[in-house]
Amino acid sequence: MNPDYLLDANIFIQASRMNYPFDIFPGFWEWLDNEQNKGVLSSIIPIGQELKNGNDFLSEWAGERMASKWFLSVEEEITQNEYRKVASWASSTDQEFKQHVVEDFLSVADSWLIAKASAQKCTIVTHETYEPNRKSKIKIPNVCSAFSISCIGITELFRKTRAIFILNQ
Repeated sequence: MNPDYLLDANIFIQASRMNYPFDIFPGFWEWLDNEQNKGVLSSIIPIGQELKNGNDFLSEWAGERMASKWFLSVEEEITQNEYRKVASWASSTDQEFKQHVVEDFLSVADSWLIAKASAQKCTIVTHETYEPNRKSKIKIPNVCSAFSISCIGITELFRKTRAIFILNQ
């Protein structure tokens, strides 16, 4: 079963460092695990690897989940084919990206996240915003738009999954 939503690394990073730190908002992290266990959301192995390479509680959290279904493989043929399409799009002279911008994009998990979402017809959840004229960075929402992939923010994910966080003291 494919998840409905794939989470970008910045969802986890910003949550742990700013919005929902583990020690103050354990309910957020429990909610993530519950939604993942229900098959609603997930991420990909390259993002899990990025997260576990840190030296903080998030890296431990990601490391504990690497062997689970939390982080999905990108090795299957359909994702590999979609990756080639994403790479070709980014490299196209029509896009007017400088070579180093394309290389940066293809060297991080973003390109694989888009390929996986395209292959599995998932919605990407990211903090990035759509900036169609930006040429200094290839942004997930811009590529999603080009490939007709749905892309939302975390607040919209909360609403779509009917998440409600209530303080009980």
